[in-house]
Amino acid sequence: MRRKMTLEEAKALPLWRQPVALLLLMAFAMPVSFATWSALLNNFVIEAAGFTGVEIGWLHTVREIPGFFAVGVIAIIIFVREQTLALISLALLGIATAVTAWFPSLTGLLVVTFLSSLGFHYYETVNQSLQLQWLDKRRAPQILGWVVAAGSAASLIAYATLVLGWKTLGLDYNTVYLAAGGFTAAVALFGFLAYPQFEAPHPQLKRMVLRRRYWLYYLLQFMSGARRQIFVVFAAFMMVERFGFEVHEVTALFLINYVANMIFGPLMGALVGRFGERRALVFEYVGLMGVFLAYGGIYYFGWGAVVAAALYVIDHLFFSLAFAMKTYFQKIADPGDIAPTAAVAFTINHIAAVFLPAALGYLWVASPASVFGLAAAMAGVSLLLALMIPRHPEPGNETIFALWRRRASAARAAQ
Repeated sequence: MRRKMTLEEAKALPLWRQPVALLLLMAFAMPVSFATWSALLNNFVIEAAGFTGVEIGWLHTVREIPGFFAVGVIAIIIFVREQTLALISLALLGIATAVTAWFPSLTGLLVVTFLSSLGFHYYETVNQSLQLQWLDKRRAPQILGWVVAAGSAASLIAYATLVLGWKTLGLDYNTVYLAAGGFTAAVALFGFLAYPQFEAPHPQLKRMVLRRRYWLYYLLQFMSGARRQIFVVFAAFMMVERFGFEVHEVTALFLINYVANMIFGPLMGALVGRFGERRALVFEYVGLMGVFLAYGGIYYFGWGAVVAAALYVIDHLFFSLAFAMKTYFQKIADPGDIAPTAAVAFTINHIAAVFLPAALGYLWVASPASVFGLAAAMAGVSLLLALMIPRHPEPGNETIFALWRRRASAARAAQ
């Protein structure tokens, strides 16, 4: 059995064995599999399995199911420690990615996609919980910025390898999937063997937690998931449909995005730490409103591919500020609520993923600009919600209304 160690005791370990190092290691390992799977998926399912739009639609529906049921993590952590579950989930993602090319059929790909998605979504759920438990509130924004940068670096390496080596080295689907998935699984095994079990100071509740005072966080998560679906599904699709971007051109956009996140991720973390979550999220949502409106303007004003590509990169950068929601919750939460609320929030974030892409697909056929107009409206709603975050959130001061209530109570008492 691995040694248990408190976070205070872990400070005496070498830097590479401390909790932050494990978070960075996992943040690097996960995108190697996920980015590779995403980059090759469309070509593989068409070439190897003869997919049409019907089959790819079912594949993405199956892929989102584990995210919607991320709340199941609460039941699992009754029996399995969160750190262990994170590493098991990471290994499942890696193994399922590694064997993807072995199952070139609809049934086979649905099964391995479900398994890889289960690993991905359960890892992300538990990882968010561990981040908020292991990181000091004062340092969390800066370190989460570095976590974003580590994930972006891994994705950058994966995409660059595919762009530069696919034809040059004569790579094939099986080799790439095995290498990427095998790397992620190997890192998970290393994380299991090389690190002690870190004990957070506050035991986590092992049941579903829905607290009225977290209502603003829940709404921010729901709106974030809805907006992200529009970006993920339709922004890149527009680049191909309207401007005829080829695979290497879309991949080049991904590369630019990840380079930008590597550079600006730590900077954004420092800015959140300095100016607070309220200002960071207001900045994000105002920026996203402008970007989505500009996307719609492409259809009305005939702006070209260069403008669209620039907007795509800017869009991605604004979304990287979303970790400010994590640190907002960290500041208002009871310490024991972090794990169960992370699971609930991940499910809330995926509610829109169940119906929004399919529903907006019909609207896209009639008016692509309207889809982006709706996204801008969603960003506007998020902006209004962000303005409800107090400058210094904490338990009992979760929203600006708490301050207003206290002032009103004080005024009544003074009368």
